[in-house]
Amino acid sequence: MTDPIWPTVARLQEWLTDRQRLPPGQEILLRVLKLSEEVGETAQAVIGATGQNPRKGHSHSWQDVEAELCDVIITAMVALRTLTPDAAEVFAGHLKRVAERSLQGPPEGPSAEPPEGPFTEPPEGPSAEPLEGTSSGPPGGATAGPTGGDGRARRGHGS
Repeated sequence: MTDPIWPTVARLQEWLTDRQRLPPGQEILLRVLKLSEEVGETAQAVIGATGQNPRKGHSHSWQDVEAELCDVIITAMVALRTLTPDAAEVFAGHLKRVAERSLQGPPEGPSAEPPEGPFTEPPEGPSAEPLEGTSSGPPGGATAGPTGGDGRARRGHGS
């Protein structure tokens, strides 16, 4: 069976290209910027799934995080396909190099042991509880307010 992922990515890239209204040289720049937007949406979903925004509470689910991560992957694949028609081969070659480098065996020496700390063991499942040692606000309970806590005025108070 043929893998339908890259032909679908190519169709998505062609569909977007057919509808663009910018010079062709700007197409890849905007695809990379779109990738940054999708990563930001993933971060927003994680914050919402963990309830770390006291104003919004638990505004997202872990399924929302999964969907946003899929959007990141799709957007990155379309950006790669925009850069090169050989995206499938470029990706497969890069993945192979990363796997060979990463999976060749444990490193030797002092760095071979995992670091000690709160993030050494993965959680048993997604949790809405804050991580140990974190709070829902800035350190010391201070709030930034309209000056950002440093006396300089901020613009564009977003969500």
